[in-house]
Amino acid sequence: MIFFSFMLLTPLLPIYMAETFHADKDLIGLVLSGYTLMALLMRPFSGYLVDSFPRKAVLLISYIIFSVLFAGYVVAGTILLFAIIRTLHGIPFGAVTVANSTVAIDVLPASRRSEGIGYYGLSNNIATAIGPTIAILIYEACQSYELLFALSLLISAMGFGLCCTLKLPKRETKKRPPISLDRFILLKGKWLGMAMCCYSFSYGVLATYIAIYGKQELGITSGTGLFFMILSIGLILSRLVGSRSLRKGRIVENASFGVVVSLFGYLLFAAVHSPWGFYGAALIIGLGNGHMFPAFQNMFINLASHEQRGTANSTLLVSWDIGMGLGILIGGAIAEYMGYTAAFWGAWVVNVMGVMLFLLIARRHYILNRLR
Repeated sequence: MIFFSFMLLTPLLPIYMAETFHADKDLIGLVLSGYTLMALLMRPFSGYLVDSFPRKAVLLISYIIFSVLFAGYVVAGTILLFAIIRTLHGIPFGAVTVANSTVAIDVLPASRRSEGIGYYGLSNNIATAIGPTIAILIYEACQSYELLFALSLLISAMGFGLCCTLKLPKRETKKRPPISLDRFILLKGKWLGMAMCCYSFSYGVLATYIAIYGKQELGITSGTGLFFMILSIGLILSRLVGSRSLRKGRIVENASFGVVVSLFGYLLFAAVHSPWGFYGAALIIGLGNGHMFPAFQNMFINLASHEQRGTANSTLLVSWDIGMGLGILIGGAIAEYMGYTAAFWGAWVVNVMGVMLFLLIARRHYILNRLR
């Protein structure tokens, strides 16, 4: 519900700003980037808060603020007020995503933690995949932004209500650790984080420019929603299959398989300029990411002590955000001067770098330093 309420607005906010406030492309990009920037800056501090204070309290406080700010979009009558609310919204989003994933790990039985993390990640991925599609369908049916704002508020409030029912195991009361860099960023996860940046870079290029590429280069005018639906099908299938190997502790094998499969998906997208390549890549990338992402989250968690689970989760999400941001920025520049084909080939090259980094360095570093 966190990610669904968030993604319900994401594809239509640029159109809303252009129609309501007559904002140009530069202003739209500036306003929307504030949300991402604040979420990115908040994540390391969120990890520290989750590890240093009662986790359920951190979750509920950040969740209620995240939900209430959806109402701000309705009352924002000027572009300045809208920009302030949108930027501020990134703070609780950065906090609630870290807190929620950490609490999810806390409530899982140790014997099924690896498998459970996979299913938890699946819920986020499905919401991210189908949210934009449903938003566009609702907007085409009623042409009402206010309805979308209200739905986001309602759905996030329902998620908050569910979190209120959680019963967390009691944690031992320990002296709060001194503030240090390792309380904000899991230093032992640096190689995994660098590899994750490469994967999210590729996804950032693909997800951001796929609609305009499909329309201009392939003549696919309404295929973006179908692309993400096929992607979500790949995610679901891979999670159902991969959960068995995660249950058996084959985390490294899952990650290795996932990153290689995703690599072939990006290659297909860049090399085959047809609807078959377009939609086939969606399925393959979904299958690969469905294996890769929960395995990486497990590896981050296994490199951290119980008191650093929040930091581990925030480091994973920060790595993903940095790669996504660079992908959007650099991919856009390449597309502007060299074309979309060059941008997608660039995304594949960066993905190759991430696969090599994982297979040659990060995988061995994890095996030598894991705690579980």
